[in-house]
Amino acid sequence: MKKWIAIINVIAWSGFWAFGYLAISAQGLSETQLVVAAFLAFAGLVSGSIAYMRLVRLSEDSGYARKTNQLAPEERDRAQAQWGE
Repeated sequence: MKKWIAIINVIAWSGFWAFGYLAISAQGLSETQLVVAAFLAFAGLVSGSIAYMRLVRLSEDSGYARKTNQLAPEERDRAQAQWGE
């Protein structure tokens, strides 16, 4: 499963950069072609971001990566209550 998500991640980010570059720098394309390139770049951005977040979550759950340093809700509330003092 991790390998498939990693492959999707690479393909999505490649599509984002390739079609984004086309949408920004292409000369002589019709407006329809530019819109399609921009849409494909956006789709690559969204799917690449989602795949990356899933990879991060899987890496933390499997123990391959350290968990993020997030406070427990009680600690966060206590720290926010002390902020204005």
